[in-house]
Amino acid sequence: MRDVVIAAAVRTPVGKRNGGLSQMHAADLSAIVLTELARRTNLDPRVVDDVIWGCVSQVGDQSSNIGRYSVLAAEWPETIPGTTINRAVPANCASRRWRDTSPAR
Repeated sequence: MRDVVIAAAVRTPVGKRNGGLSQMHAADLSAIVLTELARRTNLDPRVVDDVIWGCVSQVGDQSSNIGRYSVLAAEWPETIPGTTINRAVPANCASRRWRDTSPAR
């Protein structure tokens, strides 16, 4: 990993317990974000080295590694690793800190 970039800001809608998004698997919802990110930035997923995903209140189906499962659900190359960070409110800050101190950097 040579250059670490934040290409654009894309997020999922905010849902509520038993709301309209409750039947959607977290990885599928996250895959929509990755797909939209690639579309907005004209990004070829084959050039992505890693995905660092922030997910707060990981419970049930989303208690696994949503960062990795999102890559697979978006049908990006299986060679792209993914990790999930849960830091409550400042998940985006933790993602940047993780990126900046990563040994791969």
